[in-house]
Amino acid sequence: MAGTQLETKFQQDVMPALRKELGIANVYRVPRLSKVVVNAGLKLAVQDSKVIDTAMRDITAITGQRPTITKAKKAISNFKLRKGLPIGVRVTLRRNQMYDFVQRLIGVALPRVRDFKGVSATGFDGHGNYTLGITEHVVFPEVDVNKMQHSYGMNVTFVTTARTDQEGRRLLELLGMPFRQSTQD
Repeated sequence: MAGTQLETKFQQDVMPALRKELGIANVYRVPRLSKVVVNAGLKLAVQDSKVIDTAMRDITAITGQRPTITKAKKAISNFKLRKGLPIGVRVTLRRNQMYDFVQRLIGVALPRVRDFKGVSATGFDGHGNYTLGITEHVVFPEVDVNKMQHSYGMNVTFVTTARTDQEGRRLLELLGMPFRQSTQD
């Protein structure tokens, strides 16, 4: 089974570079992507239940995998939110679909963001995992703008096997993630 271009790049270029830079002897200790989670919270779903259906269609087109519906864990009367009400969609990508999505995100979607100067490096969680916020889902070319009623944002979380944020950032840099160069993110 042939892998994607990004997976081949990881095996041939990124892994040897990380082993050398980090001084890792064991090939299984080299940081790698384990999964990518795409999550879209939809506050409009409280008033209009059709928003969930369109989000399911769009996220399926973007990721190539059908998402699951996330539901409210508790009721909040000020937001007219009841427990169990659908309020978002989420999909977890692994292996080939993950590499394919990351390649399209870095190569196609992020350059389409208006006034794009790179992604912030402050989205790390202390364990080498990185979360990126995308304000509009229409930056993906798979989304049909003519069928779209609402624009919504999404979070993309890169879960890595890195032990530190520095290892995780270096892994993502070598894979092509365009981090901002400034010290103030």
